[in-house]
Amino acid sequence: MSRTRSLKESFGYAFAGLKEAVSNEPNFQIHVSIGISALVFAMILEFSKYEWLLLSFTIAFVLILELINTVLEAIVDLVSPNIHPKAKIAKDVSAAAVLMAAFWSLIVGTVLFLPKLLQ
Repeated sequence: MSRTRSLKESFGYAFAGLKEAVSNEPNFQIHVSIGISALVFAMILEFSKYEWLLLSFTIAFVLILELINTVLEAIVDLVSPNIHPKAKIAKDVSAAAVLMAAFWSLIVGTVLFLPKLLQ
């Protein structure tokens, strides 16, 4: 069953979750720091609107997957406090998704930044 919540309450829960991730998830902190650095660097290099769009979506994709990974790990820990092979698979595959996104973000970053740096 779903309870009716006000828009203010819904946003409050969302911001509480974001605060939790920023405060207590080291990998999320790393991704946020790298993302902010990339945005600052893009500003210095005067990215076009399409470069900004691609960079922003790439950063958001990595951050969103990191948040989903955090959620999955918390749920797995809750339902399976003891070590279980299926729990390990769930956590490992979720972490692999973040790793793949981070890897591809490096490729996108290279395509976006390298030509500007070589000019």
